[in-house]
Amino acid sequence: MAFSRGAALLRRWGALAVLVLAVLVVIALGLLFQARSDAERITAARRVVVDTVGYQAPPPTSDQVPAGGSVVALPHASSPAWVPSADPSPDRIATQVTWYSLKASPPPDDGEQLYLYIPRWKSDGTLAIYADRRLVYQSHANLQWNGSNQPILIALPRTTISHPPRTIDIRLQHVRGIGGAFSSVWFGTHEQLAPQYYLREFFQVRLPALSAAAFLATGIFALFVWFSRRREAIYLLYFLMSAVCFLRMLHTFVGTHPLAVSDAWFGWITVNSLCWMLVVLHLFSAQLHRARQPRLALFVVLNAVFWTIATLPGLLDATLISSLVYINMLLLGLVLGVNGAWQSARAGSNFAMLLSAWGLVTLAAGLYDWSLQQNRVNIESVFLTNFTGVGFTIIFWYIMFRLYVEALETAQGAKADLALRLAQREAELTASHARLREVENRELLNQERQRLMQDMHDGLGSTLVGALRALESGGAPADLDLVGMLRGCIDDLKLTIDSMEPVETDLLLLLATLRFRLQPRLEASGVKLSWNAGEVPPLEWLDHRHALHILRILQEAFANILKHAEASEVAVSVSARDGRVEIRVRDDGRGFDRGRPSTGRGLVNQQRRAEAIGGTVAWESVDRGTCLLLVLPVGKTG
Repeated sequence: MAFSRGAALLRRWGALAVLVLAVLVVIALGLLFQARSDAERITAARRVVVDTVGYQAPPPTSDQVPAGGSVVALPHASSPAWVPSADPSPDRIATQVTWYSLKASPPPDDGEQLYLYIPRWKSDGTLAIYADRRLVYQSHANLQWNGSNQPILIALPRTTISHPPRTIDIRLQHVRGIGGAFSSVWFGTHEQLAPQYYLREFFQVRLPALSAAAFLATGIFALFVWFSRRREAIYLLYFLMSAVCFLRMLHTFVGTHPLAVSDAWFGWITVNSLCWMLVVLHLFSAQLHRARQPRLALFVVLNAVFWTIATLPGLLDATLISSLVYINMLLLGLVLGVNGAWQSARAGSNFAMLLSAWGLVTLAAGLYDWSLQQNRVNIESVFLTNFTGVGFTIIFWYIMFRLYVEALETAQGAKADLALRLAQREAELTASHARLREVENRELLNQERQRLMQDMHDGLGSTLVGALRALESGGAPADLDLVGMLRGCIDDLKLTIDSMEPVETDLLLLLATLRFRLQPRLEASGVKLSWNAGEVPPLEWLDHRHALHILRILQEAFANILKHAEASEVAVSVSARDGRVEIRVRDDGRGFDRGRPSTGRGLVNQQRRAEAIGGTVAWESVDRGTCLLLVLPVGKTG
């Protein structure tokens, strides 16, 4: 199944690649290189070859062109027959000068500027063009890496030659045995020759240059992305691929001017960029189809290292070793292309399949270009790998764009999924919180019910039960104060109700309620109440349960004053200091001895209630009367 799916993908992308390549070839061979019918094409020349040693500058005139030679048809290219020179140094290498003498039919002398258009030419040394024996054009000293790729359109100066010129001589110098090559020559006006020159120059030179430069620019951007995302190696590989593609494409748009490096080192970069490209392409494809294949990757890297060292300038014969490199690259490229297609089919990776298919197309184009380089096909053809290089640029842009879009879609999907899960979790938490609140409310109600029951039992209930038993025993004793007991019951009931009011940590509000309840009773008993309450901080622990404890403690204090102290005045003061609140209840009664045994449980209950809220209660006899001190903490005690 994986093989059939991979084969379908391969057919799809392969057909697309072949279609794109066919369109480019049709454009290159059909539209670009057809001259206007009224321009003259020179297709024959007299060729003279002179053996030389080293490279010499072209003479100022072509008067020394030897007689004889042979007439050849243009374009002309001899088959390479490389025989290494005994001395490969540039000054002593075996070279030869090839002269091509052309004759054009004289156009009418209408005063219009004439031009010479040369689509392609091959030379290791200087190219010189003579019109009427005088030098009118000279390239720089060494053009080893021009590679016949740069077309030439030169104006024939009117001041130094007759118009139109009678003869045109072309001088090429190259290594002996591998031979130069020369295309047909077009002769005419700028209007006649400029369209085909600029079209060829754009598609054959500018387009690869623009493509490589744009690819490198995006690669540098990817490098900076990789600096911040070191774990995503695909950005680094994208940059490396753009860099090696730029180095590989350099020879298509440089060479007519002196280079920044020597021709030997430039040739080393151009040849080995193929090796480096295969390494990066294999690693990039592995990132796409996820089949690492470490042994194959190690072999590809070691192979590139070997040829990188073997082709170092001056180490071995450059022409021989470069031929071996190209053969090695063709075989290795075939293996990697087939392997990449197979792994892409297994993984179902369309991107990796696209790269593998285009790599195989580029391999076929490379075979054609090698034949063109070896003069096996018409030298006026074009290098197809220039166009497949442009295709690589577009494919890598497309892959990175699609990866970016897929990453955005994945992020958006993850965001939507996270939002959905968050909403579900929020709903679950809301429901859980509602359940907990319901349970908490039930628990609070139950605790409040228990508290009220306990308080009613201990206060109001016990008082009523005591009065009832006294009456059931056969009559009320003389000392039984039924009115006081009923008033106590009413006070207990009022305190219980008051403790249920929301106090919100405000102790003074709680005490004000107590004052409102007790002051009428005190005044009815002839006891004067004075109240002095200062500013106190909020008590964060104060709630209904704790409020009732405070009220019970103070209620018991006032009850004792009314029953036992025989006081005429009671003073209440509230103050805060050292992180605590002090409540003092002082009377001017007869006081009591704290050391004497007590028959009631009032003082014990007061102490128990004070401990329950984290406070303390103490009594002290003063000069006249008794003082109760209730100390409450401001913060929670546990």
